[in-house]
Amino acid sequence: MDMTYRRLGHSGLKVSTFSLGSWVTYGAQVDESVARECVLHAFENGVNFFDSAEVYAQGQAEVVLGRILSQLPREQFVVSSKVFWGGEGPNDVGLNRKHVTEACHAALRRLQVDYIDLYFCHRPDPDTPVLETARTMNTLIAQGKILYWGTSQWSADQLQEAYDACEKYGLEAPQMEQPEYHMFCRDRVETELASHINERGLGTTTWSPLASGVLTGKYNDGIPSGSRLSDERWSWLSEHVIDDEKIAKVRQLTEIANGLECTMAQLALAWTAKHPHVSTVITGASKLSQLKENLAALPLIDRLDDQILNKIDAILAG
Repeated sequence: MDMTYRRLGHSGLKVSTFSLGSWVTYGAQVDESVARECVLHAFENGVNFFDSAEVYAQGQAEVVLGRILSQLPREQFVVSSKVFWGGEGPNDVGLNRKHVTEACHAALRRLQVDYIDLYFCHRPDPDTPVLETARTMNTLIAQGKILYWGTSQWSADQLQEAYDACEKYGLEAPQMEQPEYHMFCRDRVETELASHINERGLGTTTWSPLASGVLTGKYNDGIPSGSRLSDERWSWLSEHVIDDEKIAKVRQLTEIANGLECTMAQLALAWTAKHPHVSTVITGASKLSQLKENLAALPLIDRLDDQILNKIDAILAG
């Protein structure tokens, strides 16, 4: 099945239903040759959005991604960066005008592009007035250094404050939010952000569709050696994502996947992409076989009818 594309909210920009992220992998977990193999395979199979951030592998994720993307036609891909955690200095963190501006310039260099398509505020900054951040983003858009700005993990109220400031002063408003969204994390996308999505045309570039691997089913019988959660560096994540109740539900969901003759991961990806509030689902892959499995979930989206979705909801609610 050929890749499908969706508008980013009410903007005219189209992003692939499945996109490729670089958190915890490029520049750190996987060799650059593997990253190159994955990015090029994704691109050849219709993926046009590649997601990164200044903080991923302390900037090395963007360096690796930039080297690979430099081989591709610029007009055929959409690339993002995120700003918040830049360094150790007092002005190297947050969304103040100085850091947002410097971080944008640094990301342009690392990604080897003249402009960044999507530029996200990686977290809300209680120390910087939202008007200051919005004005800085507006300036970067006017300068042609970014095309759209957005947020990641902002609440509906925090977004409303940004919208109000942009409307009052005639500034470019946030176009997209990057929330966590998967079978075990639903409220923000489905409920909290619903009015912004429906009324303001907010796009969503959702992340963690597999709940850090829990929804692949690979943790059904414990944490296997060699998996991300077996690494001491990710022990905090293990405590956050794994519990007996979730594992029990994944075992039940796996029965539905078996009935559809797909993997549990593919069911979770298709379920995430099925929701009309989702513009694109950011996937991750530490090897080519994972990426191929993820992309093979595309035709499954249309097969998830109301009967199957209701069965899934019953399991998740139980």
